[in-house]
Amino acid sequence: MDCGKSTLALQIGHNRSARGLQGVIFTRDDRAGEGKLSSRLGLVTDAVEADEDMDLYAYLVDHITRGGRADHVIVDEAQFLAPRQIDQLARIVDDLNLDVFAFGITTDFRTKLFPGSQRLIELADRIEALQVEAMCWCGARATHNARTVGGRMVVEGAQVVVGDVHHSTGDVGYEVLCRRHHRRRMTSAASHAGALSPDVLPVTSG
Repeated sequence: MDCGKSTLALQIGHNRSARGLQGVIFTRDDRAGEGKLSSRLGLVTDAVEADEDMDLYAYLVDHITRGGRADHVIVDEAQFLAPRQIDQLARIVDDLNLDVFAFGITTDFRTKLFPGSQRLIELADRIEALQVEAMCWCGARATHNARTVGGRMVVEGAQVVVGDVHHSTGDVGYEVLCRRHHRRRMTSAASHAGALSPDVLPVTSG
C-alpha cells in the first residue's frame, strides 16, 4: 500500500489512450466504490467490477465479439481476485495476445500471501516492484501492511476488509510498517502513546 500502484495503473491507461489505444480496466473493492479505479492523489476513472463469479476471459471475448475494442487490459487490486481469475488473465495474454498489467499487494495484514497474489507470482511473465517506496512512520522502508481498528493494530479477522490509510477513530484502517514495527504492533499512534522508545532493548534483572 501507499506506493502509487493505482496511480501507475491510471498513468498507463492515460498514456496508451493518448496514443489511440483502448483498454479494459478491471478492479475489485476499490476505495472509491464499485466499478471505480482511484488513486489517493484524487484521480479516478470508471472500471469493470470483477466480482468473484466473473470469468475475465469470457468477458473479454464477449466484449470483442460484440464489436468492442480491447488493445490491453489493466487490473488493479489484483490481490482480491480468485486464483482461477488469475489463470483467466494468463489466458487473455496467451490466447487473445493482449498485454495485461496487473497491480496489487502481495501480503495481507497477517503477512500471509493473498491467494490471488500467490497465483499471480506463479504465472506472471514479469514482476516489478514499484520504485516509489512506502515508508514506515519511523522513516524505514515499509514492507508490511497493518490493519487497525479504532487506532489499534489487529492480527486476526477476515482477510479482506476494505479500508484506507486515512481513517477516523473507530473505523477499519490500514498503515504501512517496517517489519520490526509490524512484529511489535507499533503503529504511528502507538508510538506516540508509548513512554519508551520502541528501540529500547528489553532487560531483565538478575
